[in-house]
Amino acid sequence: MTLKGWKLILNRVIFIPQRYVLGIMGLFALANSFTMRVCLSMTITQMVVHTESSQHIVGEICPDNNNATAAGSSNNSSVTFEDRDRYDWDETTQGLLLSAFYYGYVITHLPGGLLAEKFGGKWTIGLGLLCSSVATALTPWIVSLWGATGLFCIRVIEGFGEGPVTPAFVLLLARWIPPSERSRFGAMIFGGAQVGNIFALYISGLILADGGDWANVFYLFSVLGIIWFIFWVFLCYSTPNTHPFISDEERNYLNENVAASGLHKKLDPVPFKALIRSAPLWVLIMAAIGHNWGYLTMNTDLPKYFSDVLKFNIMETGLMSALPYIAMYICSFIFAAFCDLCIRKKWHSISTGRKIYTTIASSVPALFIILASYSGCNRVEAVSFFIVSMAFMGGFYSSVKINAMDIAPNYAGTCSAFVNGIAEISGIITPYLIDLLTPNQTVEQWQLAFWTVFVVLVGTNILYVIWGSGEQQWWDDVAKYGYPPGWKHGPFTYIHTAKKLVYPKHDHSPISDD
Repeated sequence: MTLKGWKLILNRVIFIPQRYVLGIMGLFALANSFTMRVCLSMTITQMVVHTESSQHIVGEICPDNNNATAAGSSNNSSVTFEDRDRYDWDETTQGLLLSAFYYGYVITHLPGGLLAEKFGGKWTIGLGLLCSSVATALTPWIVSLWGATGLFCIRVIEGFGEGPVTPAFVLLLARWIPPSERSRFGAMIFGGAQVGNIFALYISGLILADGGDWANVFYLFSVLGIIWFIFWVFLCYSTPNTHPFISDEERNYLNENVAASGLHKKLDPVPFKALIRSAPLWVLIMAAIGHNWGYLTMNTDLPKYFSDVLKFNIMETGLMSALPYIAMYICSFIFAAFCDLCIRKKWHSISTGRKIYTTIASSVPALFIILASYSGCNRVEAVSFFIVSMAFMGGFYSSVKINAMDIAPNYAGTCSAFVNGIAEISGIITPYLIDLLTPNQTVEQWQLAFWTVFVVLVGTNILYVIWGSGEQQWWDDVAKYGYPPGWKHGPFTYIHTAKKLVYPKHDHSPISDD
């Protein structure tokens, strides 16, 4: 049978709109990426030697209800435990290891966005996650050979692979999803991060319980990533117009309703001169830094807080750490559906919606994080406040996470790379800072750490509310908007015509050939 015949059969058999297939596969992509990213937060509690400190510690220490301490000696670099080595890594070393992923993650954001715009999001995402999956599978072997140094390096490589994922998905959404559906699809795909968090934390707790081998955590999640890659290659494509078995009805609908001109023609080079002078882009970066500061503190250090401060055992730590992400995942869809409804009904503008849900996802969680820290050793109260805090963070997927495709649908990959790449520096700083602020894991030390989270979340939220925007910027489509008055930095794009190259005018008038 010819290729055209197979396409006709697939058109008849596959009745699900292909943008929903992309959404579902995107959900699993983010879920897999976060299982590989987060699993170290759980396994490191079992990879290290736990020792009793003989020094006097000032501050409240919660009682250990498990009545069990890990064996080991601080004089040895490692000890054998359940057929797997444990290592004498202090709090500072652990902080560096937990932040190692983000060194690679930050570096590949911008290259990933540029590659996605040039070659398409499909292979940028697929090969990136395949790289992370292979690195995760190699982690136990690398650690056995080179210890902390090897773990740091392999985590940086995992970050390299996952760095392009977010900007490439923002670009795919800009080219596949109409504006009135973006909040829902943003929540569906990027909410996969919470599925990954839930799965990674809970399943890791089950594997590690009763002396389970921590290497099995890395093996499981790497295999799931490789399986996902195989399905991704055959089911997903970079644009509707390159999809081999999308229905004509859906293709026509998307061509009529998706604003990104890159869907229909080759884009001019990225307008970096205007992009780096864009106030809406920079306040979006600030808002993302604030949100990531809070989210990544929870993402990286919450298992340690439950284990080392509230003294949950490893299985309880996995379950308690997963509960806030379940709440966040559920609420992200509620916020997204309501945001899309309000925009569709024109009850508020896109800009207003993004500001409302940025506030919900930043300032409200900041308050509940502080309340959780002042719960002391009251486990039920602390966990409840953390759950409520993360639930409100679900508004992030209707605001900051998708705002890049509002202000720049054509260059969403590059803009998202700027936003997420700079914001993910929080992932480098927060684990190290938390470990510096909490050397003895006392309640008072953690309160100071959580106050830093509060200040950053609220401060960056205020900046975004004042200067944020949900409107397409002029530099994203100069052919449509022209240059603003007072632009003195020279032309950065041109239009191909049958006769000549025509440079856009330095005003708001449409471009013409005369």
